[in-house]
Amino acid sequence: MIELRREWIAAALALCAVGWWYSPISPRALPFPAQMPGFAQPCLPPPLVAAGAEPLQTAVPGELRPFRLEAGTLTPLAGFSIDARVLSRRDYRADRLADFAPTDLAVGWGRLDDDAVVARMRFKQEVRFVTYYWDQEPPIPMQEILRSSANLHIIPADAQVARELKRTRADARVRVDGWLVRIDSKRGWDATSSLTRDDTGAGACEIVYACAIQVR
Repeated sequence: MIELRREWIAAALALCAVGWWYSPISPRALPFPAQMPGFAQPCLPPPLVAAGAEPLQTAVPGELRPFRLEAGTLTPLAGFSIDARVLSRRDYRADRLADFAPTDLAVGWGRLDDDAVVARMRFKQEVRFVTYYWDQEPPIPMQEILRSSANLHIIPADAQVARELKRTRADARVRVDGWLVRIDSKRGWDATSSLTRDDTGAGACEIVYACAIQVR
C-alpha cells in the first residue's frame, strides 16, 4: 500500500511539473514560427494607432510580400495596430494553429478598458474563442461589448515579440503592431483573419502577425 501511494504521489508531482512547465508562469519561452531560409524579410510595423484610440486598420503596401515561414505562408490582408486592455489570455500548444500562434489575447478598448465595467464581467477562452459572462444584465450594451473587444490569435514575428507576448497578463495594457493575415499551412489547411471589429462567431477572430508588442 505504501509503495502504491508513493507511485501515485510521484505521478501527481510529474503531472504538476508538466502543467507548470507549459503554464504562463514557467520560464519556458513561447515558440514562434521561423521564416524560410532564403525568403526572410523584416516584419515592419504598419501605421501606428494613437494611445487609447480604437484599433487602426490600414491598407497593405504594394511592395509587402507574403511572409514565407517554415510552417506555411502568411499573406498580409491589412495593417493592424491596437492599444488595448488585456481581458484574458490563453496559451495553446495542441491545435493546428499552435504551429503559428501559441497565444490568444482577448482585448478590449473604449469602455471595456474601464475598471468599473470590467469588474462586472468574466472572460473565458477555450478552443480559440472567448466567451463573456456577467450577472443579470451586461454592464454596457451587448453590441458595444462586441464592437469594443477582439480575440487575437498572435503569431510572434521573432523571439523578442514572443518574450513580450509571454509577459502579457489580464488587466495589463498591451500594444500590438503587425498585419492581419491569411495562413496557408504546409499541412494543407488555411485560415483567414477577420477584417472587421463587429463580427461574431467562427471566423470573427483576428489573426495577427505581430511585428512588435509592448506590455505595460
